[in-house]
Amino acid sequence: MLDYVRIMMKARLAKMDERGASAVEYGLLIAGIAALVVGVVFTFGGKLQNVFQDTCKAVNGGGNASAGNCT
Repeated sequence: MLDYVRIMMKARLAKMDERGASAVEYGLLIAGIAALVVGVVFTFGGKLQNVFQDTCKAVNGGGNASAGNCT
């Protein structure tokens, strides 16, 4: 009976160890996604800003960006 209790305790500790490893893996995955997002923003940020500026100018009535809130 004592051996059964030992086996169950070891199994419970093994599950705890796996949970910690999963948390580390999820943390690395989130860090990778964040790095990818930052890279995309730096790569395409200027182009997106131009698209929004052009759209704002078109909405404000032509090329006069000072008439609206385009900054």
